Amino acid sequence: MPYAVIGSPIGDLTLVGSDEGELMGIYMEQHRHRPPMETFGPRDDTILPEVVRQLTEYFDGTRTTFDVPLKLVGTPFQREVWTALTEIPYGTTTTYGELADVLGKTAAASRAVGLANGKNPISIIVPCHRVVASTGHLTGYAGGLSRKQALLSLERADALF
Repeated sequence: MPYAVIGSPIGDLTLVGSDEGELMGIYMEQHRHRPPMETFGPRDDTILPEVVRQLTEYFDGTRTTFDVPLKLVGTPFQREVWTALTEIPYGTTTTYGELADVLGKTAAASRAVGLANGKNPISIIVPCHRVVASTGHLTGYAGGLSRKQALLSLERADALF
């Protein structure tokens, strides 16, 4: 699992790739649930050039969707939640309860959805930042609330924070 570190408007991002060239992780500085660096393998800042290009376009405001190969590693429920996150349109938000509903779960499952959302290993591209509290306020983000706010502002999301 090679990794690269790239700069971005929200700080350095660590990109983790599979041996097959799929994206397995995007981690921010002080990212909660970030695996230890020694588990990533060798650093190679030339890997995942398409991911780097698409992230650059996203931060430049010229890209609203991503189409890079992903390798989502987690429980079946986590992968179900992460896949649903990719369906949240650019510039919009949803709530944990609404996401649970989309998955066919009860409102009580919104907490489990929130926990899975928080462990999303592929930030930004799997847009967990687009999920907010039922009040519309920002809550929890593995990269920190200031980064969540910055990403939503970049997308000009119509959320109440």
